[in-house]
Formats: sequence, structure tokens, C-alpha cells
Amino acid sequence: MSAVVILSVLGEKMLFQQIAASVAENEERAPMWAEPWVFGVTIFSIMVVLMFITWSYTNLGNRHSPVDEHSDPHRQHPNKHDHGQGH
Repeated sequence: MSAVVILSVLGEKMLFQQIAASVAENEERAPMWAEPWVFGVTIFSIMVVLMFITWSYTNLGNRHSPVDEHSDPHRQHPNKHDHGQGH
């Protein structure tokens, strides 16, 4: 890139920064409908409820008796869908 292109890009960025700074100076903050700590407590409470919902599923695997695993080292299962047709 040439120096002229770099300077023009930097000039545009500086212009945008000046516009953003001038807007930020004159802009009023929107009023919040609750105190800041209320938002934190609400989000924390929601997360705790979701944690307990997730935790309630931890015992799901114990509903059925365990099945012994077969001793096939390569995990090759027999073709149970052939029904004697062959190929």
C-alpha cells in the first residue's frame, strides 16, 4: 500500500472517532427500569434454575439395568437386516 492510501484510511478512522466522540458527549443515557444489581441477581437465579434442571437428568442412565458389552474388539456387528436374502 502506498503512503497516501494509508493516510487516507487513517484519516477516515480519525473522522469516525471524532464523530463517535461528539455523539457520545451529547447523548444522554437511557434510564434503567431497575437497579443494576437486580439484573445480576435475576440472571444468576435463572442460571441456578437451569443448573438444577440439568442436574435432574444425571440419574437418567440408571433407569435400566446395564447390558453386558460383547467382546468384539473391532466393533463389527452382525448384519441383522439381511433376513437370509444374501448378495
